Amino acid sequence: MRDIVEIGIGREARRTYELDDIALVPTRRTRSSKDVDTSWRIDAYDFELPMMMHPTDAIASPESVAEFARLGGLAVLNAEGIWARHTDAQDKIAELVELAKNAATKRESEAVNRKLQELHSAPIDTDLLVERIKEIRATGAITAVRVSPQHARELAPLAIKAGIDLLVIQGTLISAEHVTAQGEPLNLKDFIGSLDVPVIVGGVVDYQTALHMMRTGAAGVIVGTGFTTSPGALGIDVPMATAIADAAAARKDYLDETEGRYVHIIADGGIDTAGDIAKAIACGADAVALSSVLATVNEAPGQGYAWPSVAAHPKYPRGAVWQVVEDERELVSLEEALFGPSASPFGDRNLAGGLRRAMAKCGFTDLKSFHRVELSVRPKGF
Repeated sequence: MRDIVEIGIGREARRTYELDDIALVPTRRTRSSKDVDTSWRIDAYDFELPMMMHPTDAIASPESVAEFARLGGLAVLNAEGIWARHTDAQDKIAELVELAKNAATKRESEAVNRKLQELHSAPIDTDLLVERIKEIRATGAITAVRVSPQHARELAPLAIKAGIDLLVIQGTLISAEHVTAQGEPLNLKDFIGSLDVPVIVGGVVDYQTALHMMRTGAAGVIVGTGFTTSPGALGIDVPMATAIADAAAARKDYLDETEGRYVHIIADGGIDTAGDIAKAIACGADAVALSSVLATVNEAPGQGYAWPSVAAHPKYPRGAVWQVVEDERELVSLEEALFGPSASPFGDRNLAGGLRRAMAKCGFTDLKSFHRVELSVRPKGF
């Protein structure tokens, strides 16, 4: 039964929950973390970790993508980002970060966003994009790129021809039919059906949209809006625990509807620690997207700074360039962030080890069975 509260005469709202509002409840015998399997398989592709790299230029370069893939995760390059627009992308990002370091006022912070908008005003260089994709493929990595619904028709065929393995169609929020007053609307079901690679789509925040996305033929659905300023900019805030659970309910209904077709759920938003990863999977996710937590690694182009792709929107950015690590000497290797060893007691290092231990303490040895772990709701303000 849904928890409905009255917020005023004639207006009601559903009570929803963030990942911070819930906790795992161990109710079974414990196991050794060595017995836990965190592998994830989507379509024909196997990953050692149930983790995707969020496609932002701050963390995803051809080099960091290849390294993340080597370590067992699904890394995604933004096909509409700085790396596809500028041959000297790393230098451009360094200029942006230097500007952000010296931003002390609101106006100076806005100048950082204007610089990001300027970098994105350069046209996408399709030859450069193909070169980036081939550079990643040459490492042997499973190769994936992100395109927006607005540019999917133009860029997806090009990326597929260049040899990608997976396509991610992602906007802040997405629907089964992207309606526009300019040109023909994008019908995702028809579009995905015409492609030769598996597709992950998102983001969604509710049961009905998640179900619609599954009916498009997508292999995976992204739940959440990533790390944006949408709550203030649009009034849209995503209660991730509830959104994941709703999408998991849609997956169950779709599984029954299709007599066995399983669609993967990837949680994208509010994932900063191993505990967040564990709780997202407990709510029903198959994998999570890592964003600002990966801005703390040496391989990240942003060197301690992070921003979402929507921060570069030419008219209404919904994100900013912000500092995640105060001192570059605090940056660690990507391998340490994922596998340790770590001296941090807060769960922001050795993410894979933390997930394994959470599952082991609750008595589960694989990701899908972990969906059954018992949950509790924390009192507000706890």
